[in-house]
Amino acid sequence: MIKAHVVFATMTGNNEEVADIVCEALSQAGAEVRETEMSQTAVEDFKQADILVVCAYTYDEGALPEEGLDFFDELSESDLTGKIFGVAGSGDKFYGEYFNKTVDQFDAVFEQAGATRGATKVKIDLEPYEEDVEQLTRFANELLRAAQPKEA
Repeated sequence: MIKAHVVFATMTGNNEEVADIVCEALSQAGAEVRETEMSQTAVEDFKQADILVVCAYTYDEGALPEEGLDFFDELSESDLTGKIFGVAGSGDKFYGEYFNKTVDQFDAVFEQAGATRGATKVKIDLEPYEEDVEQLTRFANELLRAAQPKEA
């Protein structure tokens, strides 16, 4: 069974909701799913899954969540070769060019660590609505397809 670990950082609850939607979709598709808050997650535990997902907010003008700085740094020093990753996040379009910059930063650190992008990153404005739920479900299904063992 494919194992997925979804980590979130939230200030308003929106990114926890994003993580919940992704977890539900992964679980319904047959994955074994674990969901944890970023500040309570060790990267070593995170690396035990086949699919790694981060759902995090962007603070102010493009800053990473303060409670996720250590996690981000640990990821940047990790070898995630063979892992499938995806990044999603909720932000506020009010911040213009800084909208959901954390999604881009986590996407880049996963690539730097050698992981394989399994789905296109998802950026949601504020709380997830029906169309966002559909997009996050597609995101989860893309991750699962990417994690399927390749037939010889």
